[in-house]
Amino acid sequence: MSGKNFQGLKEQAEGAAKDAANALGQATQDAVNQITDASQKAIDKASKTAQDGVEKATGQAAEAMSGLGKKCGLKK
Repeated sequence: MSGKNFQGLKEQAEGAAKDAANALGQATQDAVNQITDASQKAIDKASKTAQDGVEKATGQAAEAMSGLGKKCGLKK
């Protein structure tokens, strides 16, 4: 094999290796983005659930206090 042919094969192999590395890097970034998006959605849902629970508990506490006030004669 001549030096020129060997150099051409070497360049092709290097190019293929770079392409593969770039593809792997992009696939990794895509996976990270998907995980980040899924995590954010889970956090948003958990926050919404917690907020709904707080609002419900606050409403129930207000109702209980109102009922207690009525029993004690503080409210009509």
